[in-house]
Amino acid sequence: MLRLTIAGEGTGVMLRGAIFAAIVALSAAGAASAQQLVPLPPQPAGLAWPTQDWETATLPADLDRAAYDLAVTEAFAGPHPLMGETRAVIVVQGGRIVFERYGEGYGRDSRLVSWSTAKSITHALVGAAALQGRVSIDAPMGSPHWRAGDRRASISWRQWLQMVDGSDYLETAENVAFSGNANMLFGPGRQDVARWAAARPLIHDPGAHWNYSSAATLLVSDALTRAIVPNPASVGDRRQIMRAWMDQALFTPIGMRPIVEFDPQGTFYGSSLVYATARDYARFGYLYLRDGVWDGARVLPEGWVDFARRPGSAPNVDIYGAGWWLTPPTGAGRPARSLIVGDDMRDAFSAQGHEGQIVVVVPSKDLVLVRLGLFDGGQESWDSLGDWATRLAGAFGDRR
Repeated sequence: MLRLTIAGEGTGVMLRGAIFAAIVALSAAGAASAQQLVPLPPQPAGLAWPTQDWETATLPADLDRAAYDLAVTEAFAGPHPLMGETRAVIVVQGGRIVFERYGEGYGRDSRLVSWSTAKSITHALVGAAALQGRVSIDAPMGSPHWRAGDRRASISWRQWLQMVDGSDYLETAENVAFSGNANMLFGPGRQDVARWAAARPLIHDPGAHWNYSSAATLLVSDALTRAIVPNPASVGDRRQIMRAWMDQALFTPIGMRPIVEFDPQGTFYGSSLVYATARDYARFGYLYLRDGVWDGARVLPEGWVDFARRPGSAPNVDIYGAGWWLTPPTGAGRPARSLIVGDDMRDAFSAQGHEGQIVVVVPSKDLVLVRLGLFDGGQESWDSLGDWATRLAGAFGDRR
């Protein structure tokens, strides 16, 4: 496997992007590297990028109207017995908003919590840092909380992003009050989330086993902050400098204006706690639909989105890539059911958050679907939301 530390700030962005693309291509593991991906569609000629506002369009002529009408009715007729309350839905196809609706009390300016869709945003932030030469994803990520020689210090950024780090961590939606995530964010770990996450021991060989882990993402957040702000004068400086860099590297170029929360040590909660509008989340999904390019400029390195939408090295998973959830090439998913299960949308990938937050990207349909809301259930609620999202997105025609 090729290991290379990308050059510093003196190297041009285009060269660094090319080097990074080579790293991604040469170090993708086993079957993941062989998986054929549906090409990401280009920006339509003459269409304005939605940095400030979105162009809108009428519903397409090839829409399956019956499936569309049923999905919209289910979302907004009142609290659904499984999907719960829908607060916002946006569908973007061909670069234009073709459907946008909000629940009572919510609107275009409402900032709603990301929960774990923030993990996908953290993936983008690491990509922006890689483009700038600040991060090499096949290099060991490390943590100041580990002593010299600790095996965890050899785990790469790639493995942490793919959640194949092998750490002992439990995260459940059904019993979140007693899960590791609750202890980390709201319990004993809340004063220093990275220290708490770094204390998790290894129980699997790195790269051998996938386990969904907010702790992994928080360690990425801490490492990324150290890469951007290596010697802060204070916690306040750490937070302020990091937030300014986030705006410069990712949010401002694509027109996002989110609120980002930080812990008392100045570490941003990369696994959670971003607040943004539905249109902001749509912009974020659109950046990935357009291969990390925005208005002619690269925001993410070439190959970074493909890195997100390929499964990692662990044999027990085919529904998770790097910071994004996937629809497997065949079957319903391993180790659990995929959100999107339609055979005509095997290329779909998504950002997902607790209580039913989703940003679905479907390259073959040139489509982004955002749904923000609230449900209290576990897997049954996610299955219901997945069926709904599959039917709504599936109502729109193929654009290949």
